[in-house]
Amino acid sequence: MQWYVVASFLTILTSSQGILTTLSQSNGGYKYDYATVPFLAEVFKLIVSSMMLWRECQASTPPKITTDWRSVRLYPIPSVIYLIHNNVQFATLTYVDTSTYQIMGNLKIVTTGILFSGWLSFYWLLEQPQARSKVVEKLLQIPSRFGAMFNMAKLTIDDFRSGFENGPWWRRLFNGYSATTWLVVLNLGSTGLLVSWLMKYADNIVKVYSTSMAMLLTMLVSVYIFNFKPTLQLFLRIIICMMSLHMYFAPPTVLVDLPLTAKASTESVEEVSVDQKTTS
Repeated sequence: MQWYVVASFLTILTSSQGILTTLSQSNGGYKYDYATVPFLAEVFKLIVSSMMLWRECQASTPPKITTDWRSVRLYPIPSVIYLIHNNVQFATLTYVDTSTYQIMGNLKIVTTGILFSGWLSFYWLLEQPQARSKVVEKLLQIPSRFGAMFNMAKLTIDDFRSGFENGPWWRRLFNGYSATTWLVVLNLGSTGLLVSWLMKYADNIVKVYSTSMAMLLTMLVSVYIFNFKPTLQLFLRIIICMMSLHMYFAPPTVLVDLPLTAKASTESVEEVSVDQKTTS
């Protein structure tokens, strides 16, 4: 499957994520326990990923899976972050409309830049050069089972806090579910799989463009479904977000008219990096 097809699907799924979540509400709230939706989405991703991994293992050259503990110890971190993000998403959509939510979602770029630079500095200072080379040589794969485990733990903790007033979470797992709720589960799981595919076979710029187009698509669909009335401020916010995303992720040669010497040096660096990838 070509990357632009996956990017188009990602745009549609990202746009419909907030729309479906809003449609699953009743009187401004949820009849179901929205903490169960991320759990089921992680189970869905686990099943699909396991099937795809099984097919790859049947090939003549099975994929490499990291077993080095220095890499494995990092796997729970994105699982915890996704757990918080997915649950906050449901709570946020009870207070703001879908278009505003899509724009607010781009604030994660700022926090990502700050945390990413700080985490890399801390991580590379702690690791020994020999350990770093071992980690780089191995194939980094993040199993979806950590996401399912942490979401299960969150549901169990919620039960203890409520004193099991409504019974254990596995007995009321599908309470209040409708067809729209199941679409939210499939949407959340499929979005995670498509993002993983894009980050492996394309690059981050493609993902950012998909997110940018999702903001505009969300606004247009909200006008039809929710009788949403866009304002001039909303248009300006969308334009500013799209411009900032493009300026942040675009190559310098696209944004600035560099001198010929600078362009030549940039091209030579790109050629060297391409040659290194080819030889490796």
